[in-house]
Amino acid sequence: WKFETARYYVTIIDAPGHRDFIKNMITGTSQADCAVLIVAAGTGEFEAGISKNGQTREHALLAFTLGVKQLIVGVNKMDSTEPPYSEARFEEIKKEVSSYIKKIGYNPAAVAFVPISGWNGDNMLEISEKMPWFKGWAVERKEGKADGKCLIEALDAILPPSRPTDKALRLPLQDVYKIGGIGTVPVGRVETGLLKPGMVVVFAPANITTEVKSVEMHHEALTEAVPGDNVGFNVKNVSVKELRRGFVAGDTKNNPPKGAADFTAQ
Repeated sequence: WKFETARYYVTIIDAPGHRDFIKNMITGTSQADCAVLIVAAGTGEFEAGISKNGQTREHALLAFTLGVKQLIVGVNKMDSTEPPYSEARFEEIKKEVSSYIKKIGYNPAAVAFVPISGWNGDNMLEISEKMPWFKGWAVERKEGKADGKCLIEALDAILPPSRPTDKALRLPLQDVYKIGGIGTVPVGRVETGLLKPGMVVVFAPANITTEVKSVEMHHEALTEAVPGDNVGFNVKNVSVKELRRGFVAGDTKNNPPKGAADFTAQ
């Protein structure tokens, strides 16, 4: 699923908010450049999310741990605060979430907090008249300052990470699909290097080698995929059963991925 801001194409990797889906949330989050933490502002709802076992805490911690260092906080359901669109409630939530994300490792000064109502569209794409008290969000980062009023502007202010195209291909699989009439289609994000049709790739650690027939992003064929692209690619003579989430695709001709005896952890 994608949409555009003034500067970017944004691909949404929705992370389910329910505890039963935490594995899926981890898979999606590990491939993101920025996390949007949606916090419910309704009476009792925020408190449940931020409680010791709440999903707000767990998701924020996982996002940081998985290397998603940019964060936006959407304070949602502002229409259901008491009274509706309450500035005091927004400020209370902002203060509490800031304090928690700071403990995790995020710098609250670099995090945009936006009061929104997804249901009513308040402060999503355009400024809401229901919250005249909200003067906008502002962030300070090493790379410079940014400010705006709406959620889409906060997304437009994300800093794109450096994309190593000159390194060897590494593409961790997020999922593998069997598509009728096409065949086996692994899906994932190019982390480093380039992926092109015709390339002979190997999947580590299973050491399965195959040719890439085609590469697609958002149902459009690509001549090459670059770091940051979430793509699906069709491979020859490999069944869905042979590939698994977590396998890493590399180029057989350029430093393919192989096992390591040790590695340095963050």
